[in-house]
Amino acid sequence: MYDHRKLGRELGIFDSDPLIGAGLPYWLPAGAAIRQALERYIADVERRAGYQQVYSPVLGKRELYEISGHWSKYSEDMYPPMDIGEEQLVLRPSLCPHHALMYRSRSHSYRELPLRMSEIGGMYRSELSGVLGGLTRVRAIQLNDGHIFCSLDQVAGEARAALDLINQAHHDMGISASRYLLSLPAEDARFGSPDSKYVGDADSWALAASLLRDVLDGAGIAYDEAPGEAAFYGPKIDIQIEDHAGRESTLSTIQIDFHQPERFDLEYIGADGNKHRPVMIHRSIIGSIERAVAHLIEVHGAAFPAWLAPVQLVVLPISSAEEKVASDVLRQAVALGIRAEIAYADEGTLNARIRENRHAPYQAVIGPREAAAHQLAIRERSGTKHPAAPIKEVLDRIAAEIR
Repeated sequence: MYDHRKLGRELGIFDSDPLIGAGLPYWLPAGAAIRQALERYIADVERRAGYQQVYSPVLGKRELYEISGHWSKYSEDMYPPMDIGEEQLVLRPSLCPHHALMYRSRSHSYRELPLRMSEIGGMYRSELSGVLGGLTRVRAIQLNDGHIFCSLDQVAGEARAALDLINQAHHDMGISASRYLLSLPAEDARFGSPDSKYVGDADSWALAASLLRDVLDGAGIAYDEAPGEAAFYGPKIDIQIEDHAGRESTLSTIQIDFHQPERFDLEYIGADGNKHRPVMIHRSIIGSIERAVAHLIEVHGAAFPAWLAPVQLVVLPISSAEEKVASDVLRQAVALGIRAEIAYADEGTLNARIRENRHAPYQAVIGPREAAAHQLAIRERSGTKHPAAPIKEVLDRIAAEIR
């Protein structure tokens, strides 16, 4: 595996500056292209799975996090409140309280459930400087977050569907989980008291853990139990990855929460005409964009899957005489949504330019013969070479393969 902290900077994916601050990397053009491709991908996956995408503010009043339980159980990892007039505003450490309020803003019938809400949104963690590094441990995070509001009898099916989405996304990204964890409360856990680590009651925790265990067992997935690793509001499935040094971290997660629906007084009208409390499932398909990209760099190096590659097609005119045709190819490629660049003849010999751009999924060589016939000869990253074919035909095929 590669070290993303070194390679990511060399590839122009991200960098940092002391004037911005530790744990606050910025995205360079290549990184922005990867990030945008991931965001488009996950938005499409979620839309097809019945999620409604939303946007919410990165700030909230301190009172919001007092209600959710974050202030009493998680404030050490939050930034201090900002005094604005008579209010105290806080950079949010998670998106779930905002989504709970969005659900509460409208009345809901059992016919609407499960209601699936998703967002790629910013959140902020007050990480100590000693643990920060590259894109894996940062202070400003773009999280692929989602919350499902459902009835109790829908929980297992929705959690299993979320697990299926996670596994499919990992496959499409070309990554593999190192292991699955069932993260549980500590073995000596106490629940509900002001000085305890966990909110709620023992019965709801046991039920949530049992439901998640059934999901993993039903999917035939081997997993380890991890006492003490649960969130303060509920147990969770954590899908782990390893970095180049063998260090493990969580990329994707599924959590069952009986606490916040109670705290925010969430309701739906059941088939019996009475009010009922929904269950809240937290799930993140690809985790934070930062950690996902860090892992993609470490797994793939510079050779990203075609749909994620910052530059998907490099056009190589053999000489300056073919550069006009190369510019036309670039224009057509960009119009088809292909991320393309030209490696001009004055940048080196053809062989040198081919080596320099070897990580691009596709290279299109244009010599006098191809220029005269308005054709492209494609070389794939794998080494496969294709005979020259009409420009439109070649570009349509590349766009289709990327899609």
